Amino acid sequence: MMQALPLHPFTPDWPMPAPRFLRDEVPPPPTLPLTQVFGSRWAEWITRAAESKSAPPDYVLAALLPAVGAAIGNARWAMPWAGWAEPPVLWTMAIGNPSSNKSPGLDAVLTPLGRVERELRREVEVKRASWLEAAELAKIAESTWKEAAKRAMKDGEDAPARPGEANPGPEPFLPRLAIADATVERLAVILAEQPRGTLLTRDELAGWLHGMTRYAGGGSDRPFWLEAYGGRGHTVERMGRPPVHVDRLSIGVLGGIQPDRLRSLLLKSDDDGLLARFLPLWPDPAPIRRPERLPDEGFIEGALLRLHRLNMPVNERDELVSCFLPFTDGARDRLDSLRQAIRAWEGNAEGLLLSFIGKLPGLAVRLSLILTYLDWLTRQEAEPLEIEPDAFDRAALFIETYALPMARRAYADASHSKAERAARQLLTLIRKQGWERFTSREVLRLDRKGLTTAAELDRALGVLVEAEVVRAVEGAPSPKGGRPVKLFAVNPAVLHPSL
Repeated sequence: MMQALPLHPFTPDWPMPAPRFLRDEVPPPPTLPLTQVFGSRWAEWITRAAESKSAPPDYVLAALLPAVGAAIGNARWAMPWAGWAEPPVLWTMAIGNPSSNKSPGLDAVLTPLGRVERELRREVEVKRASWLEAAELAKIAESTWKEAAKRAMKDGEDAPARPGEANPGPEPFLPRLAIADATVERLAVILAEQPRGTLLTRDELAGWLHGMTRYAGGGSDRPFWLEAYGGRGHTVERMGRPPVHVDRLSIGVLGGIQPDRLRSLLLKSDDDGLLARFLPLWPDPAPIRRPERLPDEGFIEGALLRLHRLNMPVNERDELVSCFLPFTDGARDRLDSLRQAIRAWEGNAEGLLLSFIGKLPGLAVRLSLILTYLDWLTRQEAEPLEIEPDAFDRAALFIETYALPMARRAYADASHSKAERAARQLLTLIRKQGWERFTSREVLRLDRKGLTTAAELDRALGVLVEAEVVRAVEGAPSPKGGRPVKLFAVNPAVLHPSL
Protein backbone atom coordinates (compact mmCIF):
# COMPACT_ATOMS: atom_id res chain seq x y z
CA MET A 1 0.00 0.00 0.00
CA MET A 2 1.20 3.52 -0.72
CA GLN A 3 1.65 6.06 2.04
CA ALA A 4 -1.33 8.14 3.13
CA LEU A 5 -2.01 10.89 0.59
CA PRO A 6 -2.16 14.51 1.78
CA LEU A 7 -5.62 16.04 1.56
CA HIS A 8 -6.22 19.35 -0.21
CA PRO A 9 -9.30 21.55 -0.41
CA PHE A 10 -11.02 21.24 -3.80
CA THR A 11 -9.75 24.35 -5.53
CA PRO A 12 -9.06 25.33 -9.17
CA ASP A 13 -5.60 26.58 -8.21
CA TRP A 14 -3.36 23.87 -9.54
CA PRO A 15 0.29 23.89 -10.52
CA MET A 16 1.16 22.57 -13.96
CA PRO A 17 1.27 18.77 -13.96
CA ALA A 18 4.39 16.88 -14.97
CA PRO A 19 4.87 17.54 -18.70
CA ARG A 20 5.03 13.84 -19.57
CA PHE A 21 1.32 13.56 -18.76
CA LEU A 22 0.33 16.47 -21.00
CA ARG A 23 1.67 15.07 -24.25
CA ASP A 24 2.64 11.84 -25.89
CA GLU A 25 6.34 11.33 -25.29
CA VAL A 26 7.07 9.67 -28.62
CA PRO A 27 10.66 10.16 -29.78
CA PRO A 28 11.20 11.15 -33.43
CA PRO A 29 12.04 8.39 -35.91
CA PRO A 30 15.73 7.70 -36.56
CA THR A 31 17.24 8.11 -40.00
CA LEU A 32 17.44 4.88 -41.97
CA PRO A 33 21.12 4.16 -42.79
CA LEU A 34 20.37 2.59 -46.16
CA THR A 35 23.65 2.85 -48.05
CA GLN A 36 25.88 2.34 -44.99
CA VAL A 37 24.15 -0.93 -44.09
CA PHE A 38 22.76 -2.39 -47.31
CA GLY A 39 25.15 -1.07 -49.93
CA SER A 40 24.50 1.15 -52.94
CA ARG A 41 22.69 -1.42 -55.11
CA TRP A 42 20.10 -2.36 -52.50
CA ALA A 43 19.80 1.22 -51.25
CA GLU A 44 18.97 2.34 -54.78
CA TRP A 45 16.34 -0.35 -55.24
CA ILE A 46 14.70 0.29 -51.85
CA THR A 47 14.61 4.05 -52.49
CA ARG A 48 13.07 3.70 -55.94
CA ALA A 49 10.55 1.13 -54.74
CA ALA A 50 9.50 3.47 -51.94
CA GLU A 51 9.14 6.42 -54.33
CA SER A 52 6.99 4.35 -56.68
CA LYS A 53 4.63 3.56 -53.79
CA SER A 54 4.69 7.06 -52.20
CA ALA A 55 5.86 5.35 -49.03
CA PRO A 56 8.86 5.80 -46.74
CA PRO A 57 11.72 3.40 -47.53
CA ASP A 58 11.30 1.99 -44.02
CA TYR A 59 8.11 0.21 -45.11
CA VAL A 60 9.83 -1.38 -48.10
CA LEU A 61 12.56 -2.58 -45.77
CA ALA A 62 9.89 -3.90 -43.36
CA ALA A 63 8.91 -6.36 -46.10
CA LEU A 64 12.34 -6.99 -47.61
CA LEU A 65 14.05 -8.21 -44.43
CA PRO A 66 11.55 -10.94 -43.44
CA ALA A 67 10.98 -11.91 -47.08
CA VAL A 68 14.71 -12.44 -47.63
CA GLY A 69 15.02 -14.20 -44.29
CA ALA A 70 12.16 -16.57 -45.14
CA ALA A 71 13.60 -17.18 -48.62
CA ILE A 72 16.88 -18.33 -47.05
CA GLY A 73 14.93 -20.05 -44.29
CA ASN A 74 16.25 -23.31 -42.94
CA ALA A 75 18.61 -23.67 -45.89
CA ARG A 76 21.23 -21.55 -44.07
CA TRP A 77 21.67 -20.64 -40.41
CA ALA A 78 24.27 -18.42 -38.77
CA MET A 79 26.51 -20.00 -36.12
CA PRO A 80 28.71 -17.63 -34.08
CA TRP A 81 30.20 -20.63 -32.27
CA ALA A 82 29.31 -24.19 -31.31
CA GLY A 83 26.13 -24.23 -29.27
CA TRP A 84 24.70 -20.99 -30.65
CA ALA A 85 22.94 -20.88 -34.00
CA GLU A 86 20.29 -18.52 -35.33
CA PRO A 87 17.92 -18.85 -38.30
CA PRO A 88 17.46 -15.85 -40.61
CA VAL A 89 13.86 -15.49 -39.39
CA LEU A 90 12.77 -11.89 -38.80
CA TRP A 91 9.47 -10.39 -37.68
CA THR A 92 8.73 -6.79 -38.64
CA MET A 93 5.95 -4.41 -37.68
CA ALA A 94 5.17 -1.49 -40.00
CA ILE A 95 3.56 1.19 -37.83
CA GLY A 96 1.61 4.12 -39.21
CA ASN A 97 -1.79 5.72 -39.75
CA PRO A 98 -4.01 4.53 -42.63
CA SER A 99 -2.76 7.33 -44.90
CA SER A 100 0.92 6.48 -44.43
CA ASN A 101 0.97 3.94 -47.31
CA LYS A 102 2.09 0.98 -45.23
CA SER A 103 0.46 -1.61 -47.48
CA PRO A 104 1.80 -0.18 -50.77
CA GLY A 105 5.30 -0.09 -49.25
CA LEU A 106 5.04 -3.74 -48.21
CA ASP A 107 3.61 -4.65 -51.62
CA ALA A 108 6.82 -3.44 -53.27
CA VAL A 109 8.30 -6.74 -52.07
CA LEU A 110 5.24 -8.95 -51.67
CA THR A 111 4.02 -8.49 -55.26
CA PRO A 112 7.32 -9.67 -56.81
CA LEU A 113 7.40 -12.48 -54.25
CA GLY A 114 3.98 -13.58 -55.51
CA ARG A 115 5.32 -13.75 -59.05
CA VAL A 116 8.28 -15.83 -57.87
CA GLU A 117 5.88 -18.22 -56.13
CA ARG A 118 3.83 -18.61 -59.30
CA GLU A 119 6.97 -19.42 -61.29
CA LEU A 120 8.10 -22.04 -58.78
CA ARG A 121 4.61 -23.52 -58.66
CA ARG A 122 4.58 -23.84 -62.46
CA GLU A 123 7.85 -25.78 -62.29
CA VAL A 124 6.40 -28.07 -59.63
CA GLU A 125 3.17 -28.51 -61.62
CA VAL A 126 5.22 -30.03 -64.46
CA LYS A 127 6.81 -32.48 -62.01
CA ARG A 128 3.44 -33.16 -60.43
CA ALA A 129 1.90 -34.03 -63.80
CA SER A 130 4.62 -36.64 -64.30
CA TRP A 131 4.09 -37.87 -60.76
CA LEU A 132 0.34 -38.31 -61.35
CA GLU A 133 1.08 -40.49 -64.35
CA ALA A 134 3.55 -42.53 -62.30
CA ALA A 135 0.98 -42.76 -59.50
CA GLU A 136 -1.60 -44.27 -61.87
CA LEU A 137 0.93 -46.82 -63.13
CA ALA A 138 1.89 -47.51 -59.51
CA LYS A 139 -1.72 -48.40 -58.71
CA ILE A 140 -1.72 -50.93 -61.55
CA ALA A 141 1.65 -52.34 -60.44
CA GLU A 142 0.43 -52.54 -56.86
CA SER A 143 -2.76 -54.33 -57.89
CA THR A 144 -0.89 -56.79 -60.10
CA TRP A 145 1.62 -57.53 -57.33
CA LYS A 146 -1.13 -58.13 -54.78
CA GLU A 147 -2.87 -60.58 -57.12
CA ALA A 148 0.41 -62.42 -57.75
CA ALA A 149 1.13 -62.52 -54.02
CA LYS A 150 -2.31 -63.99 -53.31
CA ARG A 151 -1.82 -66.70 -55.92
CA ALA A 152 1.63 -67.55 -54.60
CA MET A 153 0.36 -67.83 -51.03
CA LYS A 154 -2.54 -70.00 -52.22
CA ASP A 155 -0.13 -72.30 -54.08
CA GLY A 156 2.21 -72.43 -51.09
CA GLU A 157 4.92 -70.53 -52.90
CA ASP A 158 6.97 -67.50 -51.81
CA ALA A 159 5.27 -64.21 -52.53
CA PRO A 160 7.05 -62.05 -55.14
CA ALA A 161 8.86 -58.91 -53.98
CA ARG A 162 6.91 -55.69 -54.27
CA PRO A 163 8.03 -54.02 -57.52
CA GLY A 164 9.66 -50.62 -57.43
CA GLU A 165 7.09 -49.33 -59.93
CA ALA A 166 4.44 -49.69 -57.20
CA ASN A 167 5.97 -46.73 -55.33
CA PRO A 168 5.70 -43.41 -57.22
CA GLY A 169 7.54 -41.54 -54.47
CA PRO A 170 6.26 -38.53 -52.55
CA GLU A 171 3.85 -36.22 -54.32
CA PRO A 172 5.56 -32.94 -55.33
CA PHE A 173 4.46 -30.17 -52.96
CA LEU A 174 3.33 -26.86 -54.42
CA PRO A 175 5.42 -24.17 -52.67
CA ARG A 176 3.83 -21.58 -50.38
CA LEU A 177 6.28 -18.70 -50.13
CA ALA A 178 3.88 -16.31 -48.40
CA ILE A 179 0.67 -17.02 -46.52
CA ALA A 180 -1.82 -14.30 -45.62
CA ASP A 181 -3.76 -16.29 -43.03
CA ALA A 182 -3.65 -19.84 -41.71
CA THR A 183 -4.25 -21.77 -38.52
CA VAL A 184 -1.25 -23.22 -36.73
CA GLU A 185 -2.52 -26.66 -37.71
CA ARG A 186 -2.45 -25.75 -41.40
CA LEU A 187 0.95 -24.08 -41.07
CA ALA A 188 2.36 -27.21 -39.44
CA VAL A 189 1.18 -29.32 -42.38
CA ILE A 190 2.75 -26.87 -44.86
CA LEU A 191 6.06 -26.77 -43.02
CA ALA A 192 6.19 -30.54 -42.68
CA GLU A 193 6.14 -30.63 -46.50
CA GLN A 194 8.23 -27.46 -46.97
CA PRO A 195 11.17 -27.71 -44.54
CA ARG A 196 12.69 -24.40 -45.66
CA GLY A 197 9.94 -22.46 -43.86
CA THR A 198 7.59 -19.75 -45.05
CA LEU A 199 6.45 -16.14 -44.53
CA LEU A 200 3.24 -14.99 -42.84
CA THR A 201 1.85 -11.63 -43.98
CA ARG A 202 -0.89 -9.74 -42.16
CA ASP A 203 -2.53 -6.45 -43.10
CA GLU A 204 -3.35 -5.85 -39.44
CA LEU A 205 -1.16 -7.43 -36.79
CA ALA A 206 -3.34 -6.41 -33.83
CA GLY A 207 -6.13 -8.81 -34.79
CA TRP A 208 -3.64 -11.63 -35.32
CA LEU A 209 -2.03 -11.08 -31.93
CA HIS A 210 -5.40 -10.85 -30.15
CA GLY A 211 -6.61 -13.98 -31.94
CA MET A 212 -3.87 -16.12 -30.42
CA THR A 213 -5.94 -16.63 -27.29
CA ARG A 214 -9.26 -17.37 -29.01
CA TYR A 215 -9.62 -20.92 -27.73
CA ALA A 216 -12.01 -21.95 -25.02
CA GLY A 217 -10.41 -23.31 -21.91
CA GLY A 218 -7.40 -21.00 -22.05
CA GLY A 219 -5.64 -22.49 -25.08
CA SER A 220 -3.26 -20.25 -26.99
CA ASP A 221 -1.24 -20.13 -30.21
CA ARG A 222 1.51 -18.12 -28.54
CA PRO A 223 3.76 -21.12 -27.71
CA PHE A 224 3.67 -22.13 -31.39
CA TRP A 225 4.78 -18.67 -32.50
CA LEU A 226 7.47 -18.38 -29.86
CA GLU A 227 8.97 -21.58 -31.30
CA ALA A 228 8.44 -20.37 -34.88
CA TYR A 229 10.70 -17.39 -34.28
CA GLY A 230 13.50 -19.54 -32.90
CA GLY A 231 13.37 -22.29 -35.52
CA ARG A 232 12.88 -24.93 -32.85
CA GLY A 233 11.21 -28.30 -33.24
CA HIS A 234 7.50 -28.35 -32.49
CA THR A 235 4.64 -30.84 -32.56
CA VAL A 236 1.10 -29.66 -33.30
CA GLU A 237 -1.64 -31.89 -31.92
CA ARG A 238 -4.75 -32.01 -34.09
CA MET A 239 -8.18 -33.15 -32.95
CA GLY A 240 -9.03 -36.47 -34.58
CA ARG A 241 -5.85 -36.51 -36.69
CA PRO A 242 -2.28 -37.65 -36.19
CA PRO A 243 0.06 -35.02 -34.68
CA VAL A 244 2.33 -33.11 -37.04
CA HIS A 245 5.98 -32.67 -36.05
CA VAL A 246 8.21 -30.02 -37.63
CA ASP A 247 11.95 -30.35 -36.95
CA ARG A 248 12.73 -26.65 -37.52
CA LEU A 249 9.68 -24.43 -37.22
CA SER A 250 10.79 -21.25 -39.03
CA ILE A 251 8.24 -18.61 -40.06
CA GLY A 252 8.97 -14.99 -40.89
CA VAL A 253 6.22 -12.48 -40.06
CA LEU A 254 5.43 -9.04 -41.41
CA GLY A 255 2.41 -6.79 -41.13
CA GLY A 256 1.09 -3.36 -40.31
CA ILE A 257 -0.51 -1.75 -37.30
CA GLN A 258 -1.84 1.70 -36.45
CA PRO A 259 -0.20 3.64 -33.59
CA ASP A 260 -3.37 3.72 -31.49
CA ARG A 261 -3.89 -0.03 -31.89
CA LEU A 262 -0.28 -0.62 -30.94
CA ARG A 263 -0.61 1.57 -27.86
CA SER A 264 -3.70 -0.34 -26.75
CA LEU A 265 -1.96 -3.64 -27.40
CA LEU A 266 1.10 -2.63 -25.41
CA LEU A 267 -0.96 -1.66 -22.37
CA LYS A 268 -3.02 -4.86 -22.42
CA SER A 269 -0.49 -7.47 -23.46
CA ASP A 270 1.40 -9.74 -21.10
CA ASP A 271 5.18 -9.57 -21.60
CA ASP A 272 5.94 -13.14 -22.63
CA GLY A 273 8.57 -11.96 -25.11
CA LEU A 274 6.35 -12.26 -28.20
CA LEU A 275 6.06 -8.53 -28.97
CA ALA A 276 9.74 -8.01 -28.17
CA ARG A 277 10.60 -10.27 -31.11
CA PHE A 278 9.22 -7.73 -33.58
CA LEU A 279 11.46 -5.17 -35.23
CA PRO A 280 9.22 -2.06 -35.28
CA LEU A 281 9.44 0.46 -38.14
CA TRP A 282 7.52 3.71 -37.57
CA PRO A 283 8.75 6.43 -39.94
CA ASP A 284 7.23 9.79 -40.67
CA PRO A 285 4.97 9.79 -43.77
CA ALA A 286 6.66 10.27 -47.12
CA PRO A 287 6.16 13.58 -48.97
CA ILE A 288 3.29 13.52 -51.46
CA ARG A 289 4.82 13.65 -54.93
CA ARG A 290 4.88 11.79 -58.21
CA PRO A 291 7.59 9.15 -58.56
CA GLU A 292 10.40 10.10 -60.88
CA ARG A 293 12.07 6.68 -60.92
CA LEU A 294 10.74 3.15 -60.98
CA PRO A 295 12.41 0.16 -59.31
CA ASP A 296 14.02 -2.67 -61.25
CA GLU A 297 11.40 -5.42 -60.93
CA GLY A 298 13.72 -7.95 -62.56
CA PHE A 299 16.35 -7.32 -59.88
CA ILE A 300 14.10 -8.09 -56.90
CA GLU A 301 12.41 -11.05 -58.58
CA GLY A 302 15.75 -12.54 -59.57
CA ALA A 303 17.11 -12.04 -56.06
CA LEU A 304 14.16 -13.73 -54.36
CA LEU A 305 14.13 -16.59 -56.87
CA ARG A 306 17.85 -17.17 -56.38
CA LEU A 307 17.41 -17.37 -52.62
CA HIS A 308 14.46 -19.75 -52.82
CA ARG A 309 16.55 -22.05 -55.01
CA LEU A 310 19.30 -22.43 -52.43
CA ASN A 311 19.72 -26.15 -51.90
CA MET A 312 19.24 -27.73 -48.49
CA PRO A 313 21.74 -30.47 -47.57
CA VAL A 314 20.52 -34.05 -47.11
CA ASN A 315 21.62 -36.16 -44.14
CA GLU A 316 22.26 -39.90 -43.98
CA ARG A 317 18.52 -40.55 -43.41
CA ASP A 318 17.70 -38.71 -46.64
CA GLU A 319 16.25 -35.76 -44.66
CA LEU A 320 16.68 -32.10 -45.61
CA VAL A 321 18.74 -30.27 -42.99
CA SER A 322 20.24 -26.82 -42.45
CA CYS A 323 23.70 -25.67 -43.44
CA PHE A 324 25.43 -23.56 -40.76
CA LEU A 325 27.60 -20.59 -41.69
CA PRO A 326 30.25 -20.00 -39.01
CA PHE A 327 31.50 -16.60 -37.89
CA THR A 328 35.11 -15.72 -38.57
CA ASP A 329 37.25 -14.87 -35.54
CA GLY A 330 36.95 -11.18 -36.41
CA ALA A 331 33.16 -11.39 -36.57
CA ARG A 332 33.12 -13.12 -33.17
CA ASP A 333 35.19 -10.27 -31.72
CA ARG A 334 32.69 -7.75 -33.08
CA LEU A 335 29.84 -9.77 -31.60
CA ASP A 336 31.50 -9.75 -28.16
CA SER A 337 31.83 -5.96 -28.33
CA LEU A 338 28.17 -5.54 -29.22
CA ARG A 339 27.11 -7.83 -26.39
CA GLN A 340 29.02 -5.63 -23.94
CA ALA A 341 27.25 -2.54 -25.28
CA ILE A 342 23.88 -4.26 -25.03
CA ARG A 343 24.55 -5.11 -21.39
CA ALA A 344 25.00 -1.39 -20.73
CA TRP A 345 21.81 -0.51 -22.65
CA GLU A 346 19.84 -2.95 -20.51
CA GLY A 347 20.76 -0.99 -17.39
CA ASN A 348 18.75 2.01 -18.60
CA ALA A 349 15.64 0.19 -19.81
CA GLU A 350 12.45 -1.25 -18.36
CA GLY A 351 9.39 -3.13 -19.55
CA LEU A 352 9.06 -4.17 -23.17
CA LEU A 353 12.11 -2.16 -24.23
CA LEU A 354 14.24 -4.20 -21.83
CA SER A 355 12.91 -7.42 -23.40
CA PHE A 356 13.63 -6.06 -26.88
CA ILE A 357 17.19 -5.12 -25.96
CA GLY A 358 17.77 -8.57 -24.51
CA LYS A 359 17.06 -10.09 -27.92
CA LEU A 360 19.42 -7.79 -29.85
CA PRO A 361 22.42 -10.18 -29.88
CA GLY A 362 20.34 -12.79 -31.71
CA LEU A 363 18.90 -10.14 -34.00
CA ALA A 364 22.41 -8.97 -34.89
CA VAL A 365 23.46 -12.52 -35.77
CA ARG A 366 20.39 -12.98 -37.97
CA LEU A 367 20.90 -9.63 -39.69
CA SER A 368 24.54 -10.40 -40.40
CA LEU A 369 23.47 -13.59 -42.20
CA ILE A 370 20.85 -11.73 -44.23
CA LEU A 371 23.33 -8.97 -45.13
CA THR A 372 25.86 -11.60 -46.21
CA TYR A 373 23.35 -13.00 -48.69
CA LEU A 374 22.14 -9.57 -49.83
CA ASP A 375 25.76 -8.84 -50.74
CA TRP A 376 26.03 -12.18 -52.53
CA LEU A 377 22.98 -11.35 -54.65
CA THR A 378 24.66 -8.24 -56.06
CA ARG A 379 27.93 -9.96 -56.95
CA GLN A 380 28.99 -12.63 -59.40
CA GLU A 381 30.81 -14.89 -56.99
CA ALA A 382 30.54 -18.19 -55.19
CA GLU A 383 28.09 -18.58 -52.32
CA PRO A 384 29.54 -17.39 -48.99
CA LEU A 385 30.88 -20.00 -46.60
CA GLU A 386 31.20 -17.83 -43.46
CA ILE A 387 30.12 -14.52 -41.98
CA GLU A 388 32.76 -11.81 -42.17
CA PRO A 389 33.37 -8.88 -39.79
CA ASP A 390 32.10 -6.33 -42.34
CA ALA A 391 28.65 -7.92 -42.48
CA PHE A 392 28.42 -8.02 -38.71
CA ASP A 393 29.66 -4.42 -38.37
CA ARG A 394 26.84 -3.28 -40.63
CA ALA A 395 24.31 -5.33 -38.68
CA ALA A 396 25.56 -3.73 -35.44
CA LEU A 397 25.37 -0.27 -37.02
CA PHE A 398 21.77 -0.88 -38.03
CA ILE A 399 20.88 -2.01 -34.52
CA GLU A 400 22.56 0.87 -32.69
CA THR A 401 21.53 3.72 -35.00
CA TYR A 402 18.12 2.52 -36.17
CA ALA A 403 16.58 -0.58 -34.54
CA LEU A 404 17.12 0.51 -30.92
CA PRO A 405 16.02 4.16 -31.39
CA MET A 406 12.99 2.94 -33.35
CA ALA A 407 12.08 0.53 -30.56
CA ARG A 408 12.31 3.41 -28.06
CA ARG A 409 9.85 5.30 -30.26
CA ALA A 410 7.45 2.41 -30.88
CA TYR A 411 7.49 0.85 -27.42
CA ALA A 412 7.61 4.04 -25.35
CA ASP A 413 4.24 3.32 -23.74
CA ALA A 414 5.39 -0.12 -22.59
CA SER A 415 8.91 0.84 -21.55
CA HIS A 416 8.03 2.33 -18.17
CA SER A 417 7.78 0.73 -14.77
CA LYS A 418 4.57 -1.07 -13.83
CA ALA A 419 3.50 1.84 -11.63
CA GLU A 420 4.10 4.36 -14.44
CA ARG A 421 2.19 2.22 -16.94
CA ALA A 422 -0.70 1.84 -14.50
CA ALA A 423 -0.70 5.61 -13.92
CA ARG A 424 -0.90 6.27 -17.66
CA GLN A 425 -3.69 3.75 -18.01
CA LEU A 426 -5.57 5.42 -15.15
CA LEU A 427 -5.12 8.83 -16.80
CA THR A 428 -6.49 7.43 -20.06
CA LEU A 429 -9.50 6.12 -18.13
CA ILE A 430 -10.02 9.51 -16.42
CA ARG A 431 -10.02 11.30 -19.75
CA LYS A 432 -12.33 8.75 -21.36
CA GLN A 433 -14.83 9.01 -18.49
CA GLY A 434 -14.49 12.79 -18.34
CA TRP A 435 -14.02 12.66 -14.57
CA GLU A 436 -13.31 15.93 -12.77
CA ARG A 437 -13.56 13.99 -9.53
CA PHE A 438 -13.66 10.25 -8.96
CA THR A 439 -13.47 7.69 -6.20
CA SER A 440 -11.30 4.62 -5.91
CA ARG A 441 -14.44 2.54 -5.91
CA GLU A 442 -15.49 3.91 -9.31
CA VAL A 443 -12.16 2.90 -10.82
CA LEU A 444 -12.12 -0.58 -9.32
CA ARG A 445 -15.70 -1.19 -10.44
CA LEU A 446 -14.62 -0.86 -14.09
CA ASP A 447 -12.21 -3.81 -13.61
CA ARG A 448 -9.54 -2.57 -16.04
CA LYS A 449 -6.40 -4.65 -16.44
CA GLY A 450 -3.61 -3.26 -14.25
CA LEU A 451 -6.17 -1.45 -12.06
CA THR A 452 -8.16 -4.36 -10.69
CA THR A 453 -6.88 -4.36 -7.10
CA ALA A 454 -6.56 -1.67 -4.47
CA ALA A 455 -2.78 -2.17 -4.40
CA GLU A 456 -2.47 -1.65 -8.17
CA LEU A 457 -4.69 1.42 -8.04
CA ASP A 458 -2.77 2.89 -5.09
CA ARG A 459 0.51 2.61 -7.03
CA ALA A 460 -1.02 4.38 -10.02
CA LEU A 461 -2.54 7.10 -7.82
CA GLY A 462 0.79 7.63 -6.08
CA VAL A 463 2.46 8.42 -9.42
CA LEU A 464 -0.34 10.78 -10.51
CA VAL A 465 -0.40 12.58 -7.16
CA GLU A 466 3.35 13.13 -7.28
CA ALA A 467 2.98 14.45 -10.84
CA GLU A 468 0.19 16.88 -9.77
CA VAL A 469 -2.29 15.16 -12.05
CA VAL A 470 -4.73 14.27 -9.26
CA ARG A 471 -5.17 15.20 -5.61
CA ALA A 472 -6.82 13.40 -2.74
CA VAL A 473 -9.62 15.61 -1.40
CA GLU A 474 -12.03 15.39 1.54
CA GLY A 475 -14.82 13.01 0.61
CA ALA A 476 -18.30 12.62 2.00
CA PRO A 477 -18.80 10.02 4.73
CA SER A 478 -20.13 6.64 3.68
CA PRO A 479 -23.95 6.45 3.99
CA LYS A 480 -23.46 3.44 6.24
CA GLY A 481 -20.98 5.24 8.43
CA GLY A 482 -17.27 4.58 8.72
CA ARG A 483 -14.43 6.26 6.89
CA PRO A 484 -15.16 8.68 4.03
CA VAL A 485 -14.75 7.32 0.52
CA LYS A 486 -11.43 8.03 -1.21
CA LEU A 487 -12.16 11.00 -3.45
CA PHE A 488 -9.74 12.52 -5.95
CA ALA A 489 -9.83 15.74 -7.91
CA VAL A 490 -8.33 15.95 -11.39
CA ASN A 491 -6.08 18.76 -12.56
CA PRO A 492 -8.05 20.58 -15.29
CA ALA A 493 -4.87 20.89 -17.37
CA VAL A 494 -4.89 17.16 -18.16
CA LEU A 495 -8.56 17.22 -19.10
CA HIS A 496 -8.35 20.41 -21.14
CA PRO A 497 -4.74 20.80 -22.34
CA SER A 498 -5.61 23.94 -24.31
CA LEU A 499 -6.52 25.87 -21.14
